[in-house]
Amino acid sequence: MSLRLTTISRAEHLAFVRGLPSASHMQVPSWGDVKAEWRSESIGWRDEQGRTVGAGLVLYRQLPTFKRYLAYLPEGPLIDWFDPDLDRWLRPLLAHLKSQGAFSVKMGPPVVIRRWDATAVKDAIAAGHARRLRDVEATWYEPRAFELADRLRRAGWLQGAGGGAGFGDVQPRYVFQVPLANRSLDDVQRGFNQLWRRNIKKAEKAGVEVVQGGYDDLPAFHELYVITAERDGFRPRPLPYFQGMWRSLTAEDPNRMRLYLAYHQGEPLAATTMLTVGEHVWYSYGASADHRREVRPSNAVQWRMMQDAYALGATVYDLRGISDTLDPGDPLFGLIRFKLGTGGQAAEYLGEWDFPLNRLLHKALDIYMSRR
Repeated sequence: MSLRLTTISRAEHLAFVRGLPSASHMQVPSWGDVKAEWRSESIGWRDEQGRTVGAGLVLYRQLPTFKRYLAYLPEGPLIDWFDPDLDRWLRPLLAHLKSQGAFSVKMGPPVVIRRWDATAVKDAIAAGHARRLRDVEATWYEPRAFELADRLRRAGWLQGAGGGAGFGDVQPRYVFQVPLANRSLDDVQRGFNQLWRRNIKKAEKAGVEVVQGGYDDLPAFHELYVITAERDGFRPRPLPYFQGMWRSLTAEDPNRMRLYLAYHQGEPLAATTMLTVGEHVWYSYGASADHRREVRPSNAVQWRMMQDAYALGATVYDLRGISDTLDPGDPLFGLIRFKLGTGGQAAEYLGEWDFPLNRLLHKALDIYMSRR
């Protein structure tokens, strides 16, 4: 059965997303508004009966001197990735994007290859015989994901450069997730390691109060975020970015974006943003002060978000990116060490894939991005 791809309305795109149990927050129409420096388009696949059976958000970034575009589908599109006839989805996609002036296409199939339970990862770290996640026997595999990767390669797609630490892709290939489905909150908390449980109790005894904030609290979040950026050595986004993000996402769905702040003695010491699409909840941005860290505000705010995610009916609480390093001497090791304490799972996605529609321009972009 052939499929036809066309531009669809935001309303139709959103209706399709709402019919799914889960979709990336980067594949909802409002994400195109958040990324205002890109042009965005909602696309849909229709079957022979005219029903929308797939959708995606495309972000277009124009080259500086040419009216040609990089077409990017972050953590998408939302299609049947395990269809044996994958070409009927991707062929019309490439044709449509080429007609829109794209010289290269980048996409991130939302397909998990394998998962590692926290126990397996901690045992490997303690034994010292594994330097990377891939050195550890996975707890769960998706055999069809390997077949999918082979199909993409045969069709001319090129795998992104994120095979190392997991940050060569634009979006992280490795993430850490806490399953919530078929578990009680007591089950979730029992899955925490002793340090996490102790830190949550410390925060409670110290009188740390976690509250759900609103738009007017974004400046307080941003002050902590700038402090965090200086401490961790990254360039912070400006406050207007988060204000625009809030307006765009909450206009689409009041629960799409939430803000949490952890107060101690009236002072905000930690703050986080949370994103929700269907049954999937993400910890998006986190920030904390340099002082009074002993009252453990970061653990307190994470626990509150997990509780609220559970109340929203989420099946997974996603702590987002980690490196795949298991070497305690690696500066990126702290990412996985903190998140391991939740007792969740490390997960590896299929990663991002490129299709050069114009090989010369694609190669030039590749060189530019590698230097950057």
